[in-house]
Amino acid sequence: MAVVPEIHVAVGVIFRNGKVLIARRPEHVHQGGLLEFPGGKVEEGETVQQALVREIREETGLRIAPESLEPVIEVRHDYGDKRVFLDVWETSSAEGDPEGREGQEIRWLDVRELTDVDFPVANRPIIRALRLPRQYAITGTAENEDVLLRRLQQSAESGGPEFTLLRAPELSIEAYTRLADRALEICQASDSMLMLHGSPSLIEHLPQARGVHLPWREARQFATRPIADNYLLAVSCHNEGEIAHAVQLQADFITLGPVNPTPSHPGAPGMGWRRFRALVAASTVPVYALGGLSLTDIDEARRAGAQGIAGISFWWSDVG
Repeated sequence: MAVVPEIHVAVGVIFRNGKVLIARRPEHVHQGGLLEFPGGKVEEGETVQQALVREIREETGLRIAPESLEPVIEVRHDYGDKRVFLDVWETSSAEGDPEGREGQEIRWLDVRELTDVDFPVANRPIIRALRLPRQYAITGTAENEDVLLRRLQQSAESGGPEFTLLRAPELSIEAYTRLADRALEICQASDSMLMLHGSPSLIEHLPQARGVHLPWREARQFATRPIADNYLLAVSCHNEGEIAHAVQLQADFITLGPVNPTPSHPGAPGMGWRRFRALVAASTVPVYALGGLSLTDIDEARRAGAQGIAGISFWWSDVG
């Protein structure tokens, strides 16, 4: 059976005034009628940045400086009759007024208006990536639950991370539920998102949470997505097999590590950025780098294909 060649597609996420430029695919082409982010095939001898500059100019008339482009995510998808590699980059510096120069409908939409069913399947991880921040904060240890909540409150008042995982594996489900209920009040007051850690059943007791993060011991028990689509599902991963299983569960994002050695796992080596980069390339969902990282590592993580960084030390130690 002949192998279907993979098509390298440069995809542009163009922001202006808090909205993103979206086009509608012509009815007669592959996945016709659906919405898409503008872009096109990378020609032989072109860099992805050069392809984006050319394609965006040809399709919309907008002018983009190559140096303004920043990586978002890489997505590989097999439609059966077509294999695509979506190389996604973003910019907020496009010049000019956009127009559909190929007869396509174009418009500006808020990221919150983007829905999966309106886009080709391969585009859907892009929507996830655009909705997720660069930092995924994980709560650390505290002397007791009141101290943990006080630290969370102080962080919220000082403009701390907008996306937090409440991790307290030492607590019983009953104690964790009580803690999470109080933590959710703090996060809702500061308009930040709280992820629960542990069993998918937690969302039944705390439906106001943003979603559930499954440690690997939980994730491996399921063969299909265990929570509703209106919640975020995250999975902790460490290797190719675990990433593949997270994708099977239709996870919205994963954490991957440890990249560097960490105090919580003394003697355990980190995988390093080269290995991390190779594993990210096998993922079709956004990936947060985890393990021994600080805020100064965000750019390195992004260059390695990550959504951003996840961890405890980059924010928890700064909360009094």
